[in-house]
Amino acid sequence: MKNAFLNELQKRGYLNHCTDLDGLDEICNKQKINAYIGFDCTASSLHVGSLLQIMILRLMQKHGHRPIVLMGGGTTLIGDPSGKDSTRKILKQKEISENIKNIKKVFLKILDTKNKKTKPIFVNNYDWLSKLNYIDFLRNIGSQFTLNKMLTFDSVKLRLDREQSLSYMEFNYMILQAYDFYKLYKDKKCILQIGGSDQWGNIVNGVDLIRRMLKKDSFGLTTQLITLASGAKMGKTEKGAIWLNENLFSSYDYWQFWRNTDDRDVKKFLYFFTEIKSERIEQLVVNEKNINKLKILLANEATKILHGEIASKKAEKTAKETFESGGSGTDLPEIKIKKNDLENGIKILDLLSDNKIMSSKSDVRRAIKSSALKMNNEILLEENKIVQLSDFSDQKVLKISFGKKKHYLIKII
Repeated sequence: MKNAFLNELQKRGYLNHCTDLDGLDEICNKQKINAYIGFDCTASSLHVGSLLQIMILRLMQKHGHRPIVLMGGGTTLIGDPSGKDSTRKILKQKEISENIKNIKKVFLKILDTKNKKTKPIFVNNYDWLSKLNYIDFLRNIGSQFTLNKMLTFDSVKLRLDREQSLSYMEFNYMILQAYDFYKLYKDKKCILQIGGSDQWGNIVNGVDLIRRMLKKDSFGLTTQLITLASGAKMGKTEKGAIWLNENLFSSYDYWQFWRNTDDRDVKKFLYFFTEIKSERIEQLVVNEKNINKLKILLANEATKILHGEIASKKAEKTAKETFESGGSGTDLPEIKIKKNDLENGIKILDLLSDNKIMSSKSDVRRAIKSSALKMNNEILLEENKIVQLSDFSDQKVLKISFGKKKHYLIKII
């Protein structure tokens, strides 16, 4: 391809399908474009499964294009059936508005908001979807879609094939998403919609609607859905989601998530989640024989993009202090307990299970039996251990370690 943005998109492995790649290449080579990605607002934070899409918005800015971040305040009230086995929980408008406020904080950290030509445009589709007249919408927009075609899309077909219920409300989601693209084309000169590969049908609908209603060409582009070498879903662990908002997932835990990447995923993630040039990544992968050094590089670069360079360096320093010297790094995840609670002591089984360090008392017992649990770097041998004030250091801190990679600081407040 001639265009630098699309070229890098392909080199880094982001590009999956495009409705007309040659046409898009030609336009991007002549002018700077506006393109949008839509984000669900079903939680108070996006998780790392959405990060690839945000990295693409950042890449657009690097090449002088302008990203539009669509917050699905309206469509979240409906629920996207793509890739879902059942109807999502219906949220109230107030909850969705609060979620949008929190989610926006991540975009303000990752995207450049200073350059007037490329700073992101934030829109909420509730602003226009909530004002639609149902009869007019059916006549003008609904008439452009055939039931025959809608039933062929995976988001619908897979649910019906599995004989799982699909509400009429969810069935309409693809029409509303197509209308979003049409609206942004008219109001914001947005010619490109980007989404995950599971959004292909919805995106094509938008391209078709613009062609029918406005007699204009627009483009749709999908990215690969990330599958981990382990087979697990990106963004989920046994501890839960890897949230992008720091109040839900600390910068240290975020650094550790990338540091613990499966060996087989390191190269791919260096392309996806860092801004190291692709030529440099190839050199590193070939020349660096120590995979752990590449993992630390990945953790540093990915954390720097979301939390900043200071937080990234602090997380690396904490990891070194904790893992290499057996110390208590200051940036470890903290659990706070009241001094009064220690008057009669706390059973180690209760302390670890109640604070979600381990999922159950049985897990704590198993860890103690296998010598996998440490207090202040000493192996814990008693399952009936009562944690008392005397177990804490002068700084009122107790370090708990489970295995080699999980460390916590219990602090008295």
